[in-house]
Amino acid sequence: MSEAPSATPKPRPGGADDLVMKVFDLAKTFRLGFFRKRIDAVRGVSFHVRRGEIFGVLGPNGAGKTTTLKVVVGLIFPTSGSAEVFGMPAPSARAARRIGFLPESPYFYEYLKPTEFLDFYARLFGMPRDQRRKRARDLLGRVGLAHALDRPLRKFSKGMLQRVGLAQALINDPELLILDEPMTGLDPIGRKEVRDLILEENRRGKTIVFSSHILSDVEMLCHRVAIIHKGKVVDEGPLTRLLRPEIRRVEVDLCEVTSETVESLRQGAVDVIARDQGMVTVVVEGESLVGPLLTKALAAGAQVVAVTPRRETLEDLFVRRALEGGD
Repeated sequence: MSEAPSATPKPRPGGADDLVMKVFDLAKTFRLGFFRKRIDAVRGVSFHVRRGEIFGVLGPNGAGKTTTLKVVVGLIFPTSGSAEVFGMPAPSARAARRIGFLPESPYFYEYLKPTEFLDFYARLFGMPRDQRRKRARDLLGRVGLAHALDRPLRKFSKGMLQRVGLAQALINDPELLILDEPMTGLDPIGRKEVRDLILEENRRGKTIVFSSHILSDVEMLCHRVAIIHKGKVVDEGPLTRLLRPEIRRVEVDLCEVTSETVESLRQGAVDVIARDQGMVTVVVEGESLVGPLLTKALAAGAQVVAVTPRRETLEDLFVRRALEGGD
């Protein structure tokens, strides 16, 4: 895979005419078990995705992310509300030909080779034989599986199968790529390769919507995000607007700290992390507490190694909005 920057890509301009996906007041209720217990999986979800964006759908397990995406691609019908893709109500066969979709738990025919598996999906899109073969090999090379073209899928690891799923989602060269937890089962190197692939496809003009619980990946990739909690959107917008710009916490790294000093530093600190060889990291809430902390530490004979301000991260935002939006 080609190298790509790990910084969040710049938002692309777009107005109402550039909407690729629109979800409005979407609700989905399931009835489960003998007593038909009511489960409100999605409750009034609304958001939109513009052409050329990388859009993240975030939320804890059971928040309604997968249900929302399944409605968009036409795998399930909503109880109420609506979803549109390319201006067409979902589900739409015409829109589906312009979408690539990786489900959260894809199924693989384990006795097929990856080239045969992709050939099957390419045939569903009416792709000629020669084009199918070339497309399958090119995609498997891009997802890092060129060495395993002739190996049956039953011998693939979970991470390798996830890469096959990504190749399948790209087989029809879609305009809109919808990925449900695409980083599942990947090691750090695999995650970086998938991030690079997502950025590369976005540079080629694709609009990308993906859900993930790996917030650092979302923070590096997305133009905008929607945070879903208990079936509702509790926040939505660009990260530059959602994340608080002020310094939230400050980490102070100290060395030559005695156990008595560690206990005294706990007063007024959010956290004190003892490390090897007398190293300690003290976390305080806001810049105003740094001065008194340094005075106390230096007076006790400690040495200051580093002072690092920390602004709000996507993980901080996620927890904050989930708590505020809980009911």
